[in-house]
Amino acid sequence: MTADNEVIDADLVERLRARGQRVTSQRLVINRMLRSRDQHVTAEEVLGAVTQTLPGTSLPTVYATLELFEQLGIVRRVNAGGGAVLFDSRTVEHHHLICRTCGAVQDVDANVELEAVFAAARRSGFAPDRAALVVDGVCADCGSSA
Repeated sequence: MTADNEVIDADLVERLRARGQRVTSQRLVINRMLRSRDQHVTAEEVLGAVTQTLPGTSLPTVYATLELFEQLGIVRRVNAGGGAVLFDSRTVEHHHLICRTCGAVQDVDANVELEAVFAAARRSGFAPDRAALVVDGVCADCGSSA
């Protein structure tokens, strides 16, 4: 195991134990995979990447792990439209651009004032935790080929 994996594993172990959750090989391998990629991934992509290391891993296990990781603040769920759900290991506040032509998802860092949205949610009795902006449109590659 590399020193990087030791740090990655230690962070996950601490978060799991703080919630009384078990540390499993699937959770460790999936977390390492997410940390090694700087991109948005589907559960199916995660499964494809981890089955080399853990051949018995199933798609329901991957989904359950990603949902747990979302609760732990390790990943963020990104609804990419069309039913696609992506998981983003970049958990700092940021927003997303989604190309309606090719489906590419790109991070965008911009200060967006969401307090009015939170206030409206609270007025309707909703207790908001966070909000993220998703901008749909056409990426530069698709726009230049049109």
